[in-house]
Amino acid sequence: MSILRSKNKGYMGLITIKTEKEIEIMREGGRILGEILGKLKKKAKPGVSTLELNDLAEKLLLEKKVKSAFKGYKGFPASLCTSVNNVIVHGIPNSSTILKSGDLISLDFGLKHQGLYVDAAISCRVGKISETAKKMIKVTKGALDLAISKVKAGVHLGDIGAAIENYVSKKGFFVVKEFCGHGIGKELHEEPQILNFGRRGEGIILKPGMTLCFEPMVNEKSSATKILSNGWTAVTKDGGLAAHFEHTILVTKKGCEVLTKLPISTNRTNISKLVRN
Repeated sequence: MSILRSKNKGYMGLITIKTEKEIEIMREGGRILGEILGKLKKKAKPGVSTLELNDLAEKLLLEKKVKSAFKGYKGFPASLCTSVNNVIVHGIPNSSTILKSGDLISLDFGLKHQGLYVDAAISCRVGKISETAKKMIKVTKGALDLAISKVKAGVHLGDIGAAIENYVSKKGFFVVKEFCGHGIGKELHEEPQILNFGRRGEGIILKPGMTLCFEPMVNEKSSATKILSNGWTAVTKDGGLAAHFEHTILVTKKGCEVLTKLPISTNRTNISKLVRN
């Protein structure tokens, strides 16, 4: 779950370094999250309502004996964000939104395991989709993969944000600037804010033990967004498509570890190749 970007360039709170015990708990939580998100992806088929997807998410949370990170968070009414076509983030599941062939859906899901949070998102096709939608999914996933490849101790966050924006713009799309990624751990949203744009050499310097959510959000036609009257759902202002990918990442001395990787059978990219310790 992304956060609305603060215009304040400073950081309002402490960026926490996780202990080995906390990392192990988050690693286990991330494994559970990946399993659940993989099952939700398989369920996202034509004829299924977004409420049915949320119901499945809540059933799986109970089975795994973990808690929803989203439901009740600042009043959010669901355990899963279901963002279809021009919805960027925070789509609220409902019985009237029935998936149809050609839809692009983003599934954003978080959970709390033994007091610690993990968070991830994927965009996926429903049936046969347009070439533009295919490209958007590929580019947004590519932006996340690029970010992960650059995460290691000593790197400025601005370096990663600049790389994301440059990659996305060269592919003909636009990064969302009103929402951003975040630190995570004892709280769903911790410092720092993680922008999908920036300047090289600026921003905090990454340190081992930081746990961070990188989440590129990409729009088809422009960066412009608007929030619907429910106070949550962000859509493209111009009606263009949007896509969203996210992983919870652990910074290590030599690289990083993806804590929320999906089972290989549900993810064409072997994310284990992006784990660098």
